[in-house]
Amino acid sequence: MSRIGKLPINIPEGVQIKVSDKNLVTVKGKLGELQQAVDPAISVKVKDKTIFVERHTEQKNHQALHGLYRSLIANMVTGVSEGYKKTLELVGVGYKVSNKEQVLELSLGYSHNIFFELPTEIKVETITERGKSPTIILQCIDKQLIGQVAAKIRSLRKPEPYKGKGIRYKDEEVRKKAGKTASA
Repeated sequence: MSRIGKLPINIPEGVQIKVSDKNLVTVKGKLGELQQAVDPAISVKVKDKTIFVERHTEQKNHQALHGLYRSLIANMVTGVSEGYKKTLELVGVGYKVSNKEQVLELSLGYSHNIFFELPTEIKVETITERGKSPTIILQCIDKQLIGQVAAKIRSLRKPEPYKGKGIRYKDEEVRKKAGKTASA
């Protein structure tokens, strides 16, 4: 039995769950609506204010899918009720960020600025304060989408191990290496 798959999902107040005949789970809440198609080997049942995810066989791939779909549905419930937030910091001299609606303009020490267009589902905010690193705040109801976009932005200039310059998640610790030492 999957340790994650067998856990029930509690439905918070104001969230509605609908499971169609074709195993399409629709979750609707105050922040929006998400859908997820579920494999036919997995069944989703809603009883009272709880969601149960069950599998029909003990095959290895069905065991894996059991935990996967339980996690995906739990993330959807959290997303439509609370939402997800990712914060990125730009560490480095001269690194800047600004946004015009859904387009980020990043100045990361390259010969040109980078224009990064965000999906419409993501809300973006940029903060530039004197004496502090520029910050990008992303908000979305879809955990997978916000994680993928944040990783893509971070990949534009990953933190380097000697000085720690680059784009990093807030509170991410960058392991620094020792530089060259003079030989006598």
